[in-house]
Amino acid sequence: LNSTDARVQQMFSLLLDASTESQQISEIHLVLSREEAGAEQIFRNDGVKLIQKLLQSKQEEVVLSALRTLVGLCTGHQSRTMAIVNDLGMEQLCAVMGSGASTVSLAACHLLQVMFEALTEGMKREIKGKDEALLPEPSKELRSMLRHLLDMMPASNVSGPGRDSAINLLVKQVPRKSLKNLDNSLTLLVIDHGLKKILEVAGTVAELSEGPPLTDNSHMSCSVLLNKLYNDLKSNKERENFNKLCEEYIQQHFSRPGLDGKLRSIQTVSVLLQGPSDVGNIMLEMSGMMDAVISLCASEDVTHQQVAVEALIHAAGKAKRASFITANGVTLLKDLYKKSENDRIRVRALVGLCKLGSAGGTDFSMKQFAEGSTLKLAKQCRKWLCNESLPPTSRRWSVEGLAYLTFDADVKEDLVEDKNSLLAMFELAKSEDKTVLFAVGSTLVNCTNSYEVEKPDPQLVELAKYAKQHVPEEHPKDAPSYVEKRLMKLLEAGVVSALVCMVKQESPALTEACRECIARVFLALVERQEDRGTVVAQGGGKALIPLASDNTDVGKTKAAQALAKITITSNPEIAFPGERIYEVVRPLVSLLSLECTLLQNFEALMALTNLAGISDRLRQKIIKEKALPKIEGYMFEEHDLVRASATECMCNLVLSTEVQKLYLATGNDRLKLLVLYSGEEDERLRKAAAGTLAMLTAEQPEICARIPGTTTHWLEIMQALLLSEISDLRHRGVVIIQNMMQAEKSLAETLMESEALEILSVLAKGGEGSPDQVSKIAQNCLDKAVEYGIVRSREGKEKCVDMSHSNV
Repeated sequence: LNSTDARVQQMFSLLLDASTESQQISEIHLVLSREEAGAEQIFRNDGVKLIQKLLQSKQEEVVLSALRTLVGLCTGHQSRTMAIVNDLGMEQLCAVMGSGASTVSLAACHLLQVMFEALTEGMKREIKGKDEALLPEPSKELRSMLRHLLDMMPASNVSGPGRDSAINLLVKQVPRKSLKNLDNSLTLLVIDHGLKKILEVAGTVAELSEGPPLTDNSHMSCSVLLNKLYNDLKSNKERENFNKLCEEYIQQHFSRPGLDGKLRSIQTVSVLLQGPSDVGNIMLEMSGMMDAVISLCASEDVTHQQVAVEALIHAAGKAKRASFITANGVTLLKDLYKKSENDRIRVRALVGLCKLGSAGGTDFSMKQFAEGSTLKLAKQCRKWLCNESLPPTSRRWSVEGLAYLTFDADVKEDLVEDKNSLLAMFELAKSEDKTVLFAVGSTLVNCTNSYEVEKPDPQLVELAKYAKQHVPEEHPKDAPSYVEKRLMKLLEAGVVSALVCMVKQESPALTEACRECIARVFLALVERQEDRGTVVAQGGGKALIPLASDNTDVGKTKAAQALAKITITSNPEIAFPGERIYEVVRPLVSLLSLECTLLQNFEALMALTNLAGISDRLRQKIIKEKALPKIEGYMFEEHDLVRASATECMCNLVLSTEVQKLYLATGNDRLKLLVLYSGEEDERLRKAAAGTLAMLTAEQPEICARIPGTTTHWLEIMQALLLSEISDLRHRGVVIIQNMMQAEKSLAETLMESEALEILSVLAKGGEGSPDQVSKIAQNCLDKAVEYGIVRSREGKEKCVDMSHSNV
């Protein structure tokens, strides 16, 4: 009864029984998702046809269970996936995803993602040759899936969430994951067959009846998709084709009589400006486009005004356009802000002014507006942010305004003092409106000063002053003491939980640039050791792991450094419980790069030292991530702290048999380096090297015999350890001597013929400043010498020792 076949038959009988409750049906996917054999049996017994019937059910639970069952069948299996796509047909799957229920839409989206991955993985396996692999054309099924997803874009019978899911799928699956992959045929296929369909969504003005239903996130998702597609193009010819298709679409609507076509064109340009901005700027330069934007700003229709003002704001983000708008648009925006009776228009006009007012960035000396104007704008932004009677889309714009105004340190100070505004901003970050994510991230980066600051060469500054050139000035309130206080206030207001929620968002709006902002803020928050516990307790450690793998290169480094800081001062097993601790290793190893700063190298080595001391499985993980050669490389670093921390890391790693074998191998200077480092002046380095030697000689006795061959000064180094005033070094010294004496009698004789005998006798005596442990081990060494017959406990022919009084 428990066999897979029997359980599959049982499920079929349940499915065919009309009286079966939906709850029973919803359990069928468990066998499939967990057992390959079960999935294969279901597939072979015409299970797909039965699942097809379930997909047509009116009960949400039944449809969900059918979709989850299909996920089990398709995961990692190309041939089954191809058969299922052909049997079910993409029309049905897209119809399910386009349905109104968000849970069903998400489940269908997950299924299609699994199908995509199964088909594309299959394509990768067919690659032959290493360097110039010719990739096969996307399979028929893959092309069919893409075409159906593109057909969903302009379809009026597809729900807003369903359309967002389709866009999300295209964002994740079409552009290349790595530029090393030379094949961008999927992107070219989407542009040729679907760019105008995507622009159809981009150009839809939700308030006007014409066009498909959208959500608050649809336009932002379109911007991300268009940007990803444009960045995936390889040549000027491909980019020119993209521009041409956009221009044709916009021109077609712009030249139509009436305002609707012009509004659609302006809305499309707005979306392009937020995505592939180079294309958006070219479209903005089309004949009559800027004039139409300026004239519609003065329209009496609120929707028309809103579309035009938003386009103006997005255009103002570019330096080239900002100068034009500063000259021509500031008066218009001021009039709209002061005279408009609609808060939706006023808040947008305010953002336009904020954007232009922040053109100087963090440069205190370059102010676009009169003294105090930016503070007034920021105050109004905060007022609208806290006004819950405004729709979330308008409140989002107030955060957008703060993202620009917080370049000014006075505005940062006011914002962190206003707890209500912070809470309102964090609530928006957790809401359904994902378009606010980047604005919140940028505002927090500004408040925490976690952006890159290049300090100019003092000589060049003096030269610039002499030549009467502009020299950037830092605001007094951007000093470290002010930044530290701002960080504390943000932590008190609950910034960590907001950041954690932002990372969890499954949305195209959570772009790599947005993830980089979040990583920067996290790194700033863990700068102070006393704040790290708070960040971990509120889920910061867990959130940093995906940020360290899916991010911009800078973002990955920042997230990895934040993980390193947490791992150094917190117990890693508590900060990253369960299997999560193993996910921390790769980001830490990535910091052992020459492109990273010495501080990042040092922190990564310290963190890896802590992890290597926990368990053998973690040590194996570190070795598997190819960290060993990098750690060995840093053992030669000139900087004392980096060299010592690399040696400490090796000290913990030698507990692994694999690492011990490296030291057992002949023809290298690994052992010599440890012996020489044991005699260095740097206390931390000596402790680490001597500790590594102590462990190696205990675990692999044959290494003991090789120590005399490493350097002619080996005996002096060992005696110096025994004579050290630092008890830790004495302890390591006596352990090494004990291991050497136990390994071979000849080694013991060499040691006893030297001053080591006298030193050991004194240590065995104990007394003040000498721990019991050191005395005990020293006594063991002397006992071993007696056992070998090298020394005697009473008077003898050879060197003797009075063991009762421990006198030579």
